[in-house]
Amino acid sequence: MDRDDHAMSQAAAWEQQGEASGEAPVLSAQRVEKTYRNGTRALDEVRLDIGRGEFVSLLGPSGCGKSTLLKMFAGLEEPSHGHLRWWGGNLATVGTPERTLAMVFQEATLMPWATVEQNARLPLDLRHVPRAQADARVAAALKLVGLDKFHKVLPRELSGGMQMRASIARALATSPNLLLMDEPFGALDEFTRNKLDADLRDIWSQQDLTVVFVTHSIYEAVFLSSRVIVMAARPGRVIADVAIDAPGPRDEAFRISAPFMQYCKTLSDYLTLANQQGGGHEAQH
Repeated sequence: MDRDDHAMSQAAAWEQQGEASGEAPVLSAQRVEKTYRNGTRALDEVRLDIGRGEFVSLLGPSGCGKSTLLKMFAGLEEPSHGHLRWWGGNLATVGTPERTLAMVFQEATLMPWATVEQNARLPLDLRHVPRAQADARVAAALKLVGLDKFHKVLPRELSGGMQMRASIARALATSPNLLLMDEPFGALDEFTRNKLDADLRDIWSQQDLTVVFVTHSIYEAVFLSSRVIVMAARPGRVIADVAIDAPGPRDEAFRISAPFMQYCKTLSDYLTLANQQGGGHEAQH
């Protein structure tokens, strides 16, 4: 079985699993395409289902449409063709009980004049959540990300990694079922990035969260994910769906283990294929 046949068989297995469970995918892209007004084709017939509780990373060359697809999942972009589904319904499904989403962007985008606590409470204030309830949710979110002792601190007094923690806390305070993350750790040094990856993995394992995570890092994708979706260069499309079947803790020992290295090698091979298939060439299945 070659790489493309393997990718197709994995995708079919995930689809069959979803059908067997009787539960609609949290996210579903059905032949989604995106062409901008200037004629740029960003996405070409993307087919992807993401089930409840998965941690799925989108990996691919720059310009392959990873962030565009994530913005579509957030309702910030519309497809030119195809259909998107959230919990089996349209965008109006989002925001109903047990079907909420939050997004963490590449930059922390914190209000410089507000404390960490105030920044994290902002989406709850905008929704007019009662103050006592909002404060309790913010306190719990700050504790999850390790900022409970910094709740009165201003963003300028925090490191880049701590600012990103505050941004994640702001998202978690809304009690999302679906967390979308657009390369949030890409600008951080490797040590800080590894620490945040480990903490994010712990948060995901403790919460009833489905996560979609955009990254350029093979190592980050393998460490974090239950699945890695590899996308080809523009126009973006799925060329591989790789399950990261690594039970047990994801710790520093895992980062230097033989299975970790093998997964990295597999994804590296797919990325080589992704670059070769750029410029509008069709994947050979």
